[in-house]
Amino acid sequence: MDQLSYKTRFVSKREHQKSWYVIDAQGLTLGRMCTKVASILRGKHKPSYTPHDDAGDNVIILNCGKIHLSGNKWSQKEYLRYSGYPGGQKSIIAKDLNVKNPKSMIETAVKGMLPKSPLGKQMFRKLHLFEGVDHPHAAQKPVAFKLD
Repeated sequence: MDQLSYKTRFVSKREHQKSWYVIDAQGLTLGRMCTKVASILRGKHKPSYTPHDDAGDNVIILNCGKIHLSGNKWSQKEYLRYSGYPGGQKSIIAKDLNVKNPKSMIETAVKGMLPKSPLGKQMFRKLHLFEGVDHPHAAQKPVAFKLD
């Protein structure tokens, strides 16, 4: 059997082309939007995706407080946190969390979809959330990303 002439080529860190995308979250469903955002942060939307390297792009999400949840999730979905001490578990429902800190619902969803490693933390740092329509990243010339 003769040797194959093609090989899988991994793109190095220097060869990655980083882009900036802006997404308007108004009216978008939380989970469906966050799966796309996590894929962009990992770089899976590119043909040069490398699983062991940070090939993803930066994502700016606007109007974080105006997301959509289906069904009765506004009143039934609970976010839990635990201090580490006995009796230190606290919960808050989605409606109250959206009033208190609208960004945290998106942060929690996207962080759960990224790798649980130092590489995942590096990818998560490229997510920029804003409650309004204004953002300080105009100099990076972000492109509007159309979610299907």
